[in-house]
Amino acid sequence: MRLLLPVALLLPLAACGVAWTTPVGAAAGVNLISVIVLHRSAFDVLWSLASGRDCSIVRLDQGLSYCKPPEAEPPPLPYCTRSLGWVDCWSDPLVFIEPPQQVADGPYKLTPAQERNRTSAWP
Repeated sequence: MRLLLPVALLLPLAACGVAWTTPVGAAAGVNLISVIVLHRSAFDVLWSLASGRDCSIVRLDQGLSYCKPPEAEPPPLPYCTRSLGWVDCWSDPLVFIEPPQQVADGPYKLTPAQERNRTSAWP
């Protein structure tokens, strides 16, 4: 990627040449800049916007699928309480009749805004 940066910086100088004045040359330049900046070609940007998924030819080059799979729901946080000189954690707080106070008073689940951000379409 670091080797492509000097080439990308020299592209405006090549605009005076005949090759860049053709539609094919201009499309190649747009795709090169798009892959360097956005990590996806111009077609990938259009496909991602149309499908609502994050798709990229760069992912194929890395040996991954063309489109990023949807994220799985995060696992539930453990329910941790104080014990005698120790902290005990359970995966299900319903094992208690009256659950004791947790060690941390942080949020137990994602807020609606966080969940909407996690499941939103690309971009």
